[in-house]
Amino acid sequence: MLDGIVETRLANGLGVVVQRVPQTSGAGVAVNYRVGFRTETPGRSGFAHLFEHMMFQGSRSVAKGEHFSRVLAHGGQVNGNTFPDVTDYHQVVPSHAVDQVLALEADRMAHLAVTQRNLDVQRDVVKEEIRLKVTGMPYGGFPWTVLPSVLYGKWENAHNGYGELDDLDAATIEDCADFYAAFYAPQNAVLAVCGDIDPQATLTAVERAFADVPARPGPPLPDLAEPVAGEPLTGVHIDALAPRPALAVGCRLPDPARDMRAYAAHVVLGRLLTRGTHARLRQAVVPLTAQVASTAGLFGPLMAADPDTFVIVVHHPHGAAERALAVVDRELRAVASGAASEPEVQRAVASALTQTHVGQDSLATRVRSLARGRLLWQQPGIADALTRALAATDAQDIRAAAANLARPQGRAVLTLLPKESTS
Repeated sequence: MLDGIVETRLANGLGVVVQRVPQTSGAGVAVNYRVGFRTETPGRSGFAHLFEHMMFQGSRSVAKGEHFSRVLAHGGQVNGNTFPDVTDYHQVVPSHAVDQVLALEADRMAHLAVTQRNLDVQRDVVKEEIRLKVTGMPYGGFPWTVLPSVLYGKWENAHNGYGELDDLDAATIEDCADFYAAFYAPQNAVLAVCGDIDPQATLTAVERAFADVPARPGPPLPDLAEPVAGEPLTGVHIDALAPRPALAVGCRLPDPARDMRAYAAHVVLGRLLTRGTHARLRQAVVPLTAQVASTAGLFGPLMAADPDTFVIVVHHPHGAAERALAVVDRELRAVASGAASEPEVQRAVASALTQTHVGQDSLATRVRSLARGRLLWQQPGIADALTRALAATDAQDIRAAAANLARPQGRAVLTLLPKESTS
């Protein structure tokens, strides 16, 4: 993987990461703010996602919708996403357009148009998104909007990040102004640029673009730490639109900042269990006419700080929940006992490495990883550290990861039922 990462911090507190990526065309630009679902407070669920929408509604020198139109005019791409700990704004453009993107990002960091009309419009947009993607479609938001409420005890870790409609309705323009002042300060953000660029010239351009953004004190970080429960955890979720039942098994992941090797082993285990037609757990559920998937992280590897969750999801026929869970447990115990062959382990390691390499070959993925890595772990190159750990993963590491998932204490099992009378 690549190195050559250059880091600095501007006088106003903005963290900056720059990396030249040889043999690429164009550049990625990302600004990540240390705010997400888990920085929300009771009564304000969904606010981080709502404010992500507000950030595209114009600023002092940029009209509403103009951020998109300027990037697209260069043939670029632009988007924003809200995650548990980070709100992520990113674009990929030709290298000559980087200065213009920096100006766009600096203007909304300093002078966002926080207006009642923008709030009213974007609140309706977000509520419609919830109706379309969560409450109005089968398995909407399953499992990430509901599994955390079973696995975790702290409200910050457990609540639905899309937000409750009543909470969104209660949001005021004063709330928006306070949220912007607190969380969208340069001291609470990291800017990353990578691609076909000159690092020193890019640093100069960043300093020029953001020099006039005033410093503001960053907010205190939320305390997300909580002990692992000493007993199995269970819950039920009713989804009247689902054609058949499902279950989600959730387990705490190791903290990558403390034990990257154990974290990487869980990433590889996910590939061993469910990636490909011959994957162990995927084959095991075939007699149930069930489908299974798994992932390290509710949103994927290295997308959230500790605590994060390893998830197994099984869609199964009516009345087969206990059998499906028994199959999952049987396969986890088997892998923990050393049943996975050396070729299986090697194939899973190769699969995990391929997925990581393909992701980092994308400028959009790499630049977001640089910003998020610096913001959450003070390691902009943490994706490269994961790659090295993946390559070193062996059968013993896989056995330990499977044993962690097989242990019932502290594990959450969420049952999705199509309707209340279904079992």
